Amino acid sequence: MLKQSNLTVNAAGHLAIGGADALDLAAQYGTPLYVLDEDMVRARMALFAAGMARWFPAGSRPLYASKALCCKALCAWAGEEGLGLDVVSAGELHTALAAGADPESLCFHGNAKTADAIRRAIDAGVGLIVADGTEELERIDRLARQAGVRQKVLLRVTPGIDPHTFKAVNTGVVDVKFGVPIPTGQALEAAKLALGLENAVLEGFHCHIGSQVFRSGPFRMEAEVMASFLDQVRRQTGYTARVLDLGGGFAVAYTPSDPQPDLEGMLRDTGRHLTELFTGMGYPAPAILMEPGRSIVADAGVTLYTVQNVKSVPGGSTYVALDGGMTDNPRYALYGAKYSAAVADRAAMPEDTAVTLAGCCCESGDLIGENIPLQAPRTGDTVAVFVTGAYNYSMASNYNRVPRPPIAAVRGGTGRLIVRRETVDDLIMYDL
Repeated sequence: MLKQSNLTVNAAGHLAIGGADALDLAAQYGTPLYVLDEDMVRARMALFAAGMARWFPAGSRPLYASKALCCKALCAWAGEEGLGLDVVSAGELHTALAAGADPESLCFHGNAKTADAIRRAIDAGVGLIVADGTEELERIDRLARQAGVRQKVLLRVTPGIDPHTFKAVNTGVVDVKFGVPIPTGQALEAAKLALGLENAVLEGFHCHIGSQVFRSGPFRMEAEVMASFLDQVRRQTGYTARVLDLGGGFAVAYTPSDPQPDLEGMLRDTGRHLTELFTGMGYPAPAILMEPGRSIVADAGVTLYTVQNVKSVPGGSTYVALDGGMTDNPRYALYGAKYSAAVADRAAMPEDTAVTLAGCCCESGDLIGENIPLQAPRTGDTVAVFVTGAYNYSMASNYNRVPRPPIAAVRGGTGRLIVRRETVDDLIMYDL
């Protein structure tokens, strides 16, 4: 079983998540079921808030990256723990506002914002809109002028750094769909354009290098490139940035073989390095924003399934068919993401059987993982798949007309629903 402080085995031999018996949760709310350890999420939020307050320039703060897992409860927890919110669509923006988020604490970005989405953000009073390029800068300026406001913006640039993560989550290299590249000179020209606009007010710059970053080195490299770029902009235009958003990307361990990232140490090293860079340049240190998402919710999440049947192919695999699959967790089907799991009924027993966790969809690629060590599974068992708090519910679908599972939050050993289960009636709600 994955070694985490919030995952234990109780006196009954069952898996407990944040002190709550997994079988009790499954019996109360049904399966498939997303379970989120609220205490762990809040503690991780507090770690980032405290670390940035201690190690980074004045005014710095973390923004919870809503795309990892977005619902009203998560948005509310972020506000209560001192985090702003990073939103990337009109839907995430609406969710944050419905949860009572302070619009000024919101940062809205994405590489293909519609005019309607930008208007929504402007009308809501969003604190920062991240412009993904020159056309979007001009669009924001025009829409802000029509609304009679001056909208603060960040210009997204790409620093040309490869953090050596999965290609699917690598966003900092030059040839990528996000932002304007620094190495080609286009970022500097875009900054000059931004400074000439009247209703889109340049507050600073945004960048992001990718996800699953396990050490501070890539963030330190990012800081060096961005500090140099800010200095270049100042020397050529006289403009001093007030805000620098370094994006997110802090890693989590998905399997026992993955290293455990030192999140506090990464924050400390990055913050200290930034301070040294700006001091050495004689540059007034801007407020730093960072956008942890996965590292806040991923390992706080567990998905519970009920085994429907077990079948073995001689000389081949043992298939454990679950009542969920790629509809609630598409990451293995999309890019081979690795997971660990356990039979919650016998969590203390040896994981001596290698299995393929097979989903319920009519699709041969509907798997959650292959060669996963598990306690010998039986039909009716509850299987727990770990580290599913990020990019599972947020990427879920209704393929095969499968309703999406609910989310139960556990706090102090007690569970409650924060997202209800979809029904088959929900699936036909929009049919005409």
